[in-house]
Amino acid sequence: MQCCVCKEKPATVHLTQIVGEKMQKLDLCEGCAKAKGINDPTSFAMADLMLGLGASQELDPSAGVVEIKCPRCGFSQADFKKSGRLGCPECYQTFAEGLAGLLKTMHKGTRHTGKAPEALRKSRETGDRLKLLQKKLNQAIEAEDFEAAATLRDEIKGLGGASPAKAAK
Repeated sequence: MQCCVCKEKPATVHLTQIVGEKMQKLDLCEGCAKAKGINDPTSFAMADLMLGLGASQELDPSAGVVEIKCPRCGFSQADFKKSGRLGCPECYQTFAEGLAGLLKTMHKGTRHTGKAPEALRKSRETGDRLKLLQKKLNQAIEAEDFEAAATLRDEIKGLGGASPAKAAK
């Protein structure tokens, strides 16, 4: 496989970027990779991308950049940059500004929704639907809208819910 840039030397550095459902590959020789700053560990780090820091933006107090530290564990951006991990749960709030952008690019959102087995998920949805229908049935009975109440009763029966006698109580 040849380098995508110079098209002369064999590619030894392979980068893959996946955005949505599109995958882009970039194959570079060692020389082109160095020219782009990819082989230099001081100028290219995953944590730089994660925190939105540029390669030139080092966390050096003498350079005028204020280093943020977690008040609970003392973890700094430099520590995160080195390890790619945070020190404690409070770090998520301390470094929230930089992490929000990272999480949005890696996941669908910034809030963890978890996973559930398909049967459990369907059971929960059915239970929620039954509660809603039960509430609407009670409102229809109170309003003496018996046609709507009969329709709701039939829908509840179709879902395998509680009997209409229980719904009226």
